[in-house]
Amino acid sequence: MPVLRQHQRNRIRSGKENPDRILERAGLSSVPRPAGKVVWFHGASVGEALAALSVIEGILAERADTWVLLTTGTVTSAKILEARLPERTIHQFAPLDRPTWVKAFLNHWQPDAAVWVESEFWPNTLWAIHDRGIPLILLNGRVSLRSFRRWLRVPAIARGLLSCFNLCLAQSDEDAQRLQTLGARTVKNTGNIKLGAPPLPYDCNQLDQLQTIIGDRPRWLLSSTHAGEEAMAGTIHAFLSQTIPNLLTIIVPRHPDRGDAISDMLRQQGLIVAQRSAHQAVAPDTQIYVADTIGELGLFYRLCQIVFMGKSLVSPGGGQNPFEAARIGCAVIFGPQMSNFVELSATMLAAKAATQVANADELGKLVEQQIMDQQIVAKNVYNAQVFCAQSDRVVADSVREILAVWPAS
Repeated sequence: MPVLRQHQRNRIRSGKENPDRILERAGLSSVPRPAGKVVWFHGASVGEALAALSVIEGILAERADTWVLLTTGTVTSAKILEARLPERTIHQFAPLDRPTWVKAFLNHWQPDAAVWVESEFWPNTLWAIHDRGIPLILLNGRVSLRSFRRWLRVPAIARGLLSCFNLCLAQSDEDAQRLQTLGARTVKNTGNIKLGAPPLPYDCNQLDQLQTIIGDRPRWLLSSTHAGEEAMAGTIHAFLSQTIPNLLTIIVPRHPDRGDAISDMLRQQGLIVAQRSAHQAVAPDTQIYVADTIGELGLFYRLCQIVFMGKSLVSPGGGQNPFEAARIGCAVIFGPQMSNFVELSATMLAAKAATQVANADELGKLVEQQIMDQQIVAKNVYNAQVFCAQSDRVVADSVREILAVWPAS
């Protein structure tokens, strides 16, 4: 406990915990439990929580007497979810995996069912849910090759954890096979729910304002970038500006708190930078716009048709979700490091709904080609929209499977 308390204090100082809601991490809530049924959804961070929203809306549409409790573990996710929670949905920070804290949480909320999103397995929490006889479903289950190999070293623990789930809904055939091998009881491949998520929201007034300021300047976007990729963006911009002098490069870092460091680094490269969090407007001579804000990807996907997905040109990578940009009508590009989206990236490439590059040099040449030839962009966007239209069944299938495990009383 002393170590855990110090850890929490350190996280508060670094901005990784909300001091006003820190008691939620100990399973204590000031929010009363609503009357009726409560189903608990847990997603580790932003991506998992946002992906679950469409399924949550489907559950609420089917069960008028039900509330949803959605827990996450990050401050960023809480901020983004503030404006996006459906009616009859409550957000809380997840309790840390300490038995007494988990017990306090379950005693307060008394969930009638629990839905875990993707792959964050907390043993004390899962065992406590199982011991109380609460139906437990894994939604959008994913087991990377790296995690799979690690779990194989402790097969008894893996089997003990996965056997807590009444049903595991995998996001691919490969994930389904790995879950079965590790000891899951009932596994079905319903597909990736991120393919059924609604388009990211945006502020139409902000979009109109940016479109007016930027005008017809050619532009491209680097989405959810990680350390190393912003420096590549600066180098690529310098290369492209030789043939496209009025080019605007927009960078949305995955972690907005890196905005100052990114802006300083790009200025040291000799580039003219405007930083959104500092309320610096895009001027005619601005070369790089660092959009270091939270929850505005939907805005910038609508502002730029050419989009590179971050965390795919650095190692260790893994990639970011390319579907969100494709669904809004972007020509999507990503690098070779897409281990977090193996099946999705492969199927998008097969459908010509995305393009893959091997390195920064290839990225620069491809962006130049697309900016100079809008017919290429239009074809890629069309392919992406056709691909996205085929994926709407995933959410409906997931809702149906969850309700089958948790029948109405």
